[in-house]
Amino acid sequence: MAEVGLLPFARIALQVSKAVLPRYRSRFSKRLFNQPQLLAILCLMRYEDWTFREAEVRLSEHRELRQALGLASVPDFTTLYRFLQRLDDVTIDRAVGETVRRLRGARKKSRRRARVAVDATGLAQGAVSTFFVRRMHHHKQKPLPWRHWLKWVVVADLDRQFLLAQIARRGPWNDCGNLPAVVETASQQTRIGLVLADAEFDSERNHTYIRKRLGAQSVIPAKRGKKTWHIHGVRAEMRRSFPRQIYRRRALIETLFSSVKRKLSARAPGRTLPMQKRQALLLGLSFNLYRLRHRYLFLRMSTEPIRL
Repeated sequence: MAEVGLLPFARIALQVSKAVLPRYRSRFSKRLFNQPQLLAILCLMRYEDWTFREAEVRLSEHRELRQALGLASVPDFTTLYRFLQRLDDVTIDRAVGETVRRLRGARKKSRRRARVAVDATGLAQGAVSTFFVRRMHHHKQKPLPWRHWLKWVVVADLDRQFLLAQIARRGPWNDCGNLPAVVETASQQTRIGLVLADAEFDSERNHTYIRKRLGAQSVIPAKRGKKTWHIHGVRAEMRRSFPRQIYRRRALIETLFSSVKRKLSARAPGRTLPMQKRQALLLGLSFNLYRLRHRYLFLRMSTEPIRL
């Protein structure tokens, strides 16, 4: 096959999907394809940045891929689209939690708390080049075709470079108020000892939540400005003596975003906002599966005997 590593990814995606989804939605299902198979195909689509029609063509061309997924026939592109419409955020969150459990592995019983970072990035709504759109706007002096994009907020484990929690919504938007919810979801996956975030998430409420509710250290730079009379508490402490050495590790989440956009995709396609949000959440799940695949390959290579 031309796609290097596609079969191991498909097998791991199917294993994770079986752990979080029942085989069939109801007893009246047609039973041509089961739910874990369809979820694994959606992850493959995000892994290879396929469209629905491209996924149908690729599956029909590669017999080994169909065997890895246990498919007797190829699902139609409308079947995949309707399954994505039925897929809810809770199921994707459970799948992300399953990947986190497998990625932690033997370190699950470790007493060391995780160092995490919270940040957001933008995802394109389609495959149109933004450079081309802005060039047409510059030459023809016409307004841009859209003013919104999809904003993807992620909590990442900095030491192991994988996602712990994620949310998606239409941008531009101030995500300062979303930090407690997304960090709470991440704390259910692992014990958190340090939370790093940029100035977008600066608020005394976020510091209080992280330090009192989670018992973790929070490092968020205070927003710059001349008016300092209203700054108090932890924000004033951050203004007086900011721990720059600790805050430098926040840049690792930018490395994660770069890996996602270079290796997988930089867009969340869809004609409606709910479809775009599910595509973004599936992108995060696919990245964890990508990390899980490389971890399994590394463990297999390290345990194989050396032949001379």
